Amino acid sequence: MHTTSRQIFGSGLAGLAATVPMTVTMMALQRQLPRHERHPLPPRTITEEAAENTGVAAALSEREKRKLTTLAHFGYGTAVGALYGTLPGSDRDGSSIVRGMLYGLGVWSVSYLGWLPAVGSDAAANRESARRNALMIASHLVWGASLALMQRAILGERSTDSA
Repeated sequence: MHTTSRQIFGSGLAGLAATVPMTVTMMALQRQLPRHERHPLPPRTITEEAAENTGVAAALSEREKRKLTTLAHFGYGTAVGALYGTLPGSDRDGSSIVRGMLYGLGVWSVSYLGWLPAVGSDAAANRESARRNALMIASHLVWGASLALMQRAILGERSTDSA
């Protein structure tokens, strides 16, 4: 496979766009949680932890924290979306919804079972309830499906599945 800059850029753009339905899903599912589990969603927790670890948290207003959270969340979606464009086969057979969902689940796994626990984040899966983990898994499945659909639309690729 020869990955082109068009594939990487288009997939990054698809990752950015896919973060919108993911975010809507996260917020909608959060409202369904019991009140005691409705603390901030992981993008906010991760951003606040990073701000604290770098010593800038005290200097940030609430508005700046919200903006930084949004920027980080959509930036991560863009970056891992671009990475999706480098996977074998994406230049040949297009992107299937199932493949995108599996990738979304992989992103959740690497993040919430991998690097977040490694850095001691409160957003790590081992520090969250089963319901909150289910919320984030569902949101990543939505992101992955949306990523695949948007990549296909942006790059004009045809899928091998009928979904």
